[in-house]
Amino acid sequence: MDRVIEFLEYEIFKIGNFSFTFGKITSTLITILITIFLLWLIKKALFRKKSFLSIDKGNLYSLFQIIKYLVWIISSLIILETLGFKLNVLLAGSAALLVGVGLGLQNTFNNFVSGIILLFERSIRVGDILEIDGDVVKMERIGLRTSSAKNRDDIIIIIPNSLITSNKVINWSHQSDKTRFKICVGVAYGSDVELVTKVLKESALESRDITDKESILVRFVDFGSSSLDFELLFFSRNIFRIENLKSDIRMLINKKFIENNISIPFPQMDVHFKSDATGHFSKK
Repeated sequence: MDRVIEFLEYEIFKIGNFSFTFGKITSTLITILITIFLLWLIKKALFRKKSFLSIDKGNLYSLFQIIKYLVWIISSLIILETLGFKLNVLLAGSAALLVGVGLGLQNTFNNFVSGIILLFERSIRVGDILEIDGDVVKMERIGLRTSSAKNRDDIIIIIPNSLITSNKVINWSHQSDKTRFKICVGVAYGSDVELVTKVLKESALESRDITDKESILVRFVDFGSSSLDFELLFFSRNIFRIENLKSDIRMLINKKFIENNISIPFPQMDVHFKSDATGHFSKK
């Protein structure tokens, strides 16, 4: 027993007043391993198929992130205390340094606090579809400083958390299970309005991803400068890939317009020439 104690107290190296022994190094490694194992058990318990918690996957992910950060903070404090660092002295001595670092890293701390807000508030969860600065993305991960999302081109975007909490963000996933979209189209003056309405509705009805087909609506919006303007409104659950659906419907509309001799006008400008007494022409 004395030999074991002597072995554990054997000094490997020394930095200033701090000595690192086999016992301290072993305790540090054991603490790290226990932390990793504990987090693995917590994750398995939270994400097992028959979880006792009636929480959706996005909320479970946010809960696990919070638990993970808290466990690692506690583990780090235990490791520092084991290595001989006096935490009260360390915090008191580093107060001025922390103020200086805080001023230089305001943006980083802002993102950090925003990440905590996102994880606790859970107004935005993993899997939600957001519209940020005109770009529609699907949330893949919510971290403490940054979050990652995938846009409609399947490109992963790293988003600072402060951008989500401080800017206007549309969360499409907070709506009902279906969302309303619209397609705008203009037809030439003199077109049969009833026929145009019929063709637009038929184009939407032929799409598989349209939800609640009884709610398809065609609006005669306005008399445009060179066209009669219509809106085709419909519901769909295919929020993230809605642009692909709109493209398919537009192709159907174009095909049916050709079949029914309905023309889509292009902007035109009339130029009038007026001659004066000298016979010169001026543009009007």
